[in-house]
Amino acid sequence: MKTIKLLSILAISASLMVGCSDDDPVTPPSEGFDLEINGQDDFDPKDLKGNVNADITLKAGVEYLLTSYLRVKDGKTLTIEPGTTIKCKAGGTDVFLAVERGAKINAAGTQANPIIFTSDASNPRPGDWGGIVIAGKAKTNKGAEAETEVGGLNYGGTQDDDNSGTLTYVKTEYTGAKINGDQEFNGVSLYTVGSQTTINNLFISNGADDGIEFFGGTVDVQNVICINIKDDMFDFTEGYSGTMDNMFGVRENGFNDATEDPRGIEGDSNGSNPAAAPVSTPTIKNVTVLNLSEITPLKAGAEIRRGTVATIDNALFAAYGGASFGNLIDTQDSSGDGTLTITNSYKMGTVGENKEGGTITGTVTEDVEAITADGDNLTVKAGLGADFTAFSWTGYTLKK
Repeated sequence: MKTIKLLSILAISASLMVGCSDDDPVTPPSEGFDLEINGQDDFDPKDLKGNVNADITLKAGVEYLLTSYLRVKDGKTLTIEPGTTIKCKAGGTDVFLAVERGAKINAAGTQANPIIFTSDASNPRPGDWGGIVIAGKAKTNKGAEAETEVGGLNYGGTQDDDNSGTLTYVKTEYTGAKINGDQEFNGVSLYTVGSQTTINNLFISNGADDGIEFFGGTVDVQNVICINIKDDMFDFTEGYSGTMDNMFGVRENGFNDATEDPRGIEGDSNGSNPAAAPVSTPTIKNVTVLNLSEITPLKAGAEIRRGTVATIDNALFAAYGGASFGNLIDTQDSSGDGTLTITNSYKMGTVGENKEGGTITGTVTEDVEAITADGDNLTVKAGLGADFTAFSWTGYTLKK
């Protein structure tokens, strides 16, 4: 909603009282914007923030600076054109994009023109801003009504085929602002997002918490690459039952920013009641968890716990050079063990043993040539884990 600043009105009134000639410059009233966006022209691209109360579009070629929260309200759609870059003001925990339950995002980038969310800092760092938070109407085992860890959105319901829109060919960088010890943003947080939502081709890098996390819901995702994530690359909880396909996670050589227990995959259902319905029953296929950092070992390639019943097919857990994993797979937890069926999967390098408190069905085969070097470039053997060629649109290359 546009408002006229009082000082500008007073200044114009004063000039009229003393009189003016045709030669006297008259300064027009300046315009400002509040936190209610009620139309396409009702926001400042260089001070982007507020509640989106109308269908609006962020256009390619326009310089955007996200300075606080941008919250798409129930029933409204935020469209972001291919090739749009949104810089996010560094240093605040209130800088994030949120899509309410019942709202939609239409962020359909392309291979040639991806959509980019990044920090505005001259020296960007993980945690400079929050991230992307989407809430839907699918089920969670936290009850019919829950509130997101960050952003204050309600989520949950019974519509497993809910549609929150499209997120494709999108880059998110330097996310993970920390509010306190229990509240941190991820690169992309999906709260009970339904199966009709389209999410694929995501590049998530330099995150101070998790790369992508699912809180209940049924949405399937495909082609997600996470680079230098401080905590878990791929995380799910609260009854998530979708499919994750072609997921590639890597901690680069020299990366030294980590939590106490970073993992490739962390899978929970419900830590208070592991039998709470719906139980997390995800399918994870074509996944690579690669550690190149000697400084920060991964605690586990995959931790499946707290009632989770998961299936993993065609995984590669690899530690290259002097890097390592503490455990390969861990299904033991004091708040409830997990159950995992794993097939067609491989390991390479200094990778620990399985830690079985729950049940692991299947074996992981050693392949000492899963990762090979050609000079400084690394190549993953075709057919093992994720298909890295799916991420050519990002311009990212694997280095020793």
